[in-house]
Amino acid sequence: MKRSALSRAGLCAALLLSTLSGAAFAADANLVKPGVLVVDKSLTPAQLASLETAARRYDTFWNTGDERLAREALADNFVDKTPPPGRQQGPQGPLLASRAFRSAVPDLSCEVEQMIVAGDRVVVHLHFRGHFTGTFAQIKGGGQPVDFIATDIYQIENGKIAANWHIEDNLALMKQLGAL
Repeated sequence: MKRSALSRAGLCAALLLSTLSGAAFAADANLVKPGVLVVDKSLTPAQLASLETAARRYDTFWNTGDERLAREALADNFVDKTPPPGRQQGPQGPLLASRAFRSAVPDLSCEVEQMIVAGDRVVVHLHFRGHFTGTFAQIKGGGQPVDFIATDIYQIENGKIAANWHIEDNLALMKQLGAL
């Protein structure tokens, strides 16, 4: 009798875990996927999952504008190591930047062309596309295409992005927006 009860409890636990893992896997399926993924082979599967999930959440935020994903990806003490002038530090900085840029380019998309996961860092090469139909600074868009690249280096601690170093092709972007 004891063995049967333990077997049923074990079976119930296994079913519950498989359901929960399936839900987590389904949620990850909605995150952007890198075109090329390069992984440090010394990372454990758990380390890799933690690093990759944080990066993919943040990159999906840039692709969709879904601020919930940025909040899930960024540490409360997040530091932007290369902020443009006037950008607020902390998680609020990227949220405000995304809102402002999406008002200028509402159909903005972000493709992760490459992702490199090593140590506590994730490096992503991003490709942004959209159409300038809104307003940027004092410039009104006329529907012209926007197409530029960026590279980010995320430092991840405890499954959250603690720091980010980034560089964007702002010259190409400003020309496309008509600012130069």
